[in-house]
Amino acid sequence: MSETVLAAVAWPYANSALHAGQIAGAYLPADIFARYHRMRGDRTLMVSGSDVHGTPVTISAEQQGVTPEQVIAVNHASFLDTFERFGISFDLFTSTGTENHAEVTQDMFLRLHEQGHIYEAEMTMLFDPEAGRFLPDRYVEGSCPYCDYDGARGDQCDECGRTMDALELINPRSRLSDATPEPRQTNHCFLRLSAFNDEIEEWIEPQEHWRPAVRNFALGMLREGLHDRAITRDIEWGIPVPLDGWDDKRIYVWFEAVIGYLSATKEWAQNSDAPDAWEAWWKDPAARTVYFQGKDNVPFHTLIWPAMLLGYGDLNLPYDVPANQYVTISGSKASSSRNWAIWMPDYLDRHDPDPLRYALTAMMPETADTDFTWAEYLRRNNDELVARWGNLVHRVMTLTRRHFDARMPEAPSTLSPESAALLQRVDAAFDEVGGHIDALRLRAGIQAAMGVAQEANRYLDERAPWAAVREDRDSAAETLSTAIQTISGLATLFQPFLPFTSPRAWALAGGDGDIEAAGWQRASIAPGTPLPEPSPLFRKLDDSLVDEEEARLGQ
Repeated sequence: MSETVLAAVAWPYANSALHAGQIAGAYLPADIFARYHRMRGDRTLMVSGSDVHGTPVTISAEQQGVTPEQVIAVNHASFLDTFERFGISFDLFTSTGTENHAEVTQDMFLRLHEQGHIYEAEMTMLFDPEAGRFLPDRYVEGSCPYCDYDGARGDQCDECGRTMDALELINPRSRLSDATPEPRQTNHCFLRLSAFNDEIEEWIEPQEHWRPAVRNFALGMLREGLHDRAITRDIEWGIPVPLDGWDDKRIYVWFEAVIGYLSATKEWAQNSDAPDAWEAWWKDPAARTVYFQGKDNVPFHTLIWPAMLLGYGDLNLPYDVPANQYVTISGSKASSSRNWAIWMPDYLDRHDPDPLRYALTAMMPETADTDFTWAEYLRRNNDELVARWGNLVHRVMTLTRRHFDARMPEAPSTLSPESAALLQRVDAAFDEVGGHIDALRLRAGIQAAMGVAQEANRYLDERAPWAAVREDRDSAAETLSTAIQTISGLATLFQPFLPFTSPRAWALAGGDGDIEAAGWQRASIAPGTPLPEPSPLFRKLDDSLVDEEEARLGQ
């Protein structure tokens, strides 16, 4: 029975290019998940967009001496290029700068305001006396009051993950002037988060399918008690507040960015000439909405966004928030300021996408931070992709073309026990790998698929068709036929993970048409099917790559 599945993916700030840590954190997991569900025939939608109103955008614009619009144009185009070249298959990647997003945001604001979930009150905010302006939270830095990390921002500490108010920072400093900001009074709108505390806790408590770190973090904050949060700011960049007398303020980015999942779904529906189609994902209780995030976004997607949805009414709560931990690079946390990152445009200019997709999936930070090294990337490419999977395809197809007129050999009506066992193993792997993907255990999923390739290599070595073809041609035909059927199945199993090389493997094995359209199953290749000239799926990399790439870090 088909399902209705929404992959709601983190909205990147449009202030810089994407790096590999961000890809592993949200975009690659979402893509693997969405591709799998499409192949299963599920009604699947994957949406996201550029967050254009975040203060990182305005900070970047000020540092470069350009307008926010110029920064956004460059980085939004970079995102689209990266996603295309890396195979991230969005149904829609939009931005928070659209008229549609503003309308959906203001509608939610007004509904919550009318229901009494938003109220107006005076608050104390930090004011930069040198710059002569109130400071958005991200314009303030200082020491975290919870873990003492000195680089905490005024909205959240990246070290411990806690959200906060800028006034809680110890020894705060303005990012505009480095001056010590002064507390001053100003009027703002607040979201009554505290009113939803018990309801959200009752909702999260039974979510046993959530990752323990995500569920425990959210429950810990709920047991401490949620606090009402201001959702407007004294800024000019952002979505206008739809209330009279609020012309000099804007809706704060943390409130409006999460609404992007809803506004993007509505935009997709409008673009599809089916304006009500969005309701399938947001109003059908059987639909699953899965939010792909990094661990720093857990509070916004497990607490704040659910409160907004509950307050608005008649919209589905998240089914899962499989937030990933961080990917460090050669032992250090990714840092834009130190240029300590694997920037995706740079990587894609010099390397193929599937080896990095494979390496990041195999080390996906699902339960703990993981460390990417170029030495491990090289090992996985050469020892696993090339030697285990690529070599299996190449030697089977080369032998078959050479000895069986470049056509699929005919297998006997009754297969030997070892041939039958291998095909049964391949067919069983669809439930195994698919189950791992559906549960967001992507490391286990790709390991299971590669395990089948390893079994196929053992089968080939034991039956040695290169020798049998001279003495027992029927045995060689059975072996190579079974191996080609196995490669056909493996190409499908690898497709969600490796979308560039899997269609090539599929075609080499005699697969016809679109591999994803063929579905989540092994397609049987008929005897006599023409087999094209094989070419390597992957390139073996030289050891010198490690030193070359390590030297680029921090430069």
